[in-house]
Amino acid sequence: MPVRCLIVDDNLGFLEVARTLLEREGLSIAGVASTSAEALRDAERLRPDVVLVDVSLGEESGLELARRLVAGPAHEATVILISTRAEAELVDIVDLNPAAGFVSKSELSADAIRGFLDGSARD
Repeated sequence: MPVRCLIVDDNLGFLEVARTLLEREGLSIAGVASTSAEALRDAERLRPDVVLVDVSLGEESGLELARRLVAGPAHEATVILISTRAEAELVDIVDLNPAAGFVSKSELSADAIRGFLDGSARD
């Protein structure tokens, strides 16, 4: 059964590109959301295996959303932070977040996501 993924990003163009890429690589995109409210609702309704959360959600904080997802409706899902910024720029805040980890948008792939699910990605 394919990994079911919810993608949360305020950039609609990125949502489309990420959906196409990840589906082509064998993931099932259960849904996409562009706000924290949509993400929380969809995580509870869709019960994805993975939730990708952009660190910057416009006026909202993806870091806070990740905390809420881990503690709430997506507590069984693996929450992964994503950003256009390099991990080195965000290492301190990513390390303090309860999300499983971080993937740069430029390195986003089904293999990178599966690495968090099978434990081969770093914590």
